[in-house]
Amino acid sequence: MNINKYLAEMIGTFWLTFAGCGSAVIAAGFPQVGIGLVGVSLAFGLSVVTMAYAIGHISGCHLNPAVTLGLAAGGRFPVKQIAPYIIAQVLGAIAAAALLYLIASGAAGFDLAKGFASNGYGAHSPGQYNLVACFVMEVVMTMMFLFVIMGSTHGKAPAGFAPLAIGLALVMIHLVSIPVTNTSVNPARSTGPALFVGGWAIGQLWLFWVAPLIGGVLGGVIYRVLSPEPTGVVEGAKAR
Repeated sequence: MNINKYLAEMIGTFWLTFAGCGSAVIAAGFPQVGIGLVGVSLAFGLSVVTMAYAIGHISGCHLNPAVTLGLAAGGRFPVKQIAPYIIAQVLGAIAAAALLYLIASGAAGFDLAKGFASNGYGAHSPGQYNLVACFVMEVVMTMMFLFVIMGSTHGKAPAGFAPLAIGLALVMIHLVSIPVTNTSVNPARSTGPALFVGGWAIGQLWLFWVAPLIGGVLGGVIYRVLSPEPTGVVEGAKAR
């Protein structure tokens, strides 16, 4: 059963990275009918909604190392499962970036130097925001994302609506933070594209691991303080 969880996390993170980053690389700026910032935000949110309904009962549908760590900090996920979940998520994101590169590079004029949906700060921030601004944005946005996840998956929350609340929260996060960092809040999602861009993207990748992980822990801990009796472990089916 644990293998099923890890495969589910790999497939789910693949879908989030491929659909979300793919919308940015392929569809956002398409002449006349590009989906733009709003469309990319929706793509990321919808990828989470669809996978939450598809694999939530198998693995809990984390799709994000910051979510896994934040849920553990909030008492809603077993610590011993953190490492294998994160490994599965990163592998899924790398596979998605590889497939996206294969497809996107098939178009004339494709150029990795345009960013390939990588996250960045300073000269590589879409809005040229400095390191401090980008770090704070990623911490705060991931913290609030975990806060929503902790609340919507709580045993006393309305049943069946967690995927919608979580997906809509991710849409909101992207609407605000794409101009600042190109929106990470997910170290796995950041790692996949960065490995293909190389250079500056790998050099700046540390921020998109450190800040989301800090934010995830803060969100999990803060919610646990508000609700000191955590219920609803977010790990899908019980291992047999």
